Amino acid sequence: MEPSLFSTIPARDALNFGYGPSFDPKKVADWLDLDKRAVSRLSAVSPSSVRYDSHIPKAVRDRLEEIGSIVNLVAQVFDGDVGKTALWFRSTNPMLGDVSPRDMVRLGRYEKLRKFICAAMASHEVVKGRSVSSNASPSEH
Repeated sequence: MEPSLFSTIPARDALNFGYGPSFDPKKVADWLDLDKRAVSRLSAVSPSSVRYDSHIPKAVRDRLEEIGSIVNLVAQVFDGDVGKTALWFRSTNPMLGDVSPRDMVRLGRYEKLRKFICAAMASHEVVKGRSVSSNASPSEH
């Protein structure tokens, strides 16, 4: 199974952030414990502009929706287990320079984290595809 152009979108919304009109950006900010300063840095707006009502700045909504999608992709790796997903985001990771994924987001290094996760997801899918095909019976080839 080759990684797909569409594999950057999670199969389901394990963390119930919503999609499109039902997306709740405050849930993403709360889940990652992002304060207004962190959200403003991520979305390049002033801290006083960060709000979660019907007047939310487009940059804030868009960035938090992207981050929510990445969180749900990680949840997908853990079969939707929210606890494991939360632990992964809180734990320091040697592949990320001994920084937790959550801190990478909070420090404004979201783009680097996103690329790392997408590359790891692609590798995971390729390996998963190989292991499935290598375990198939000869009649399935």
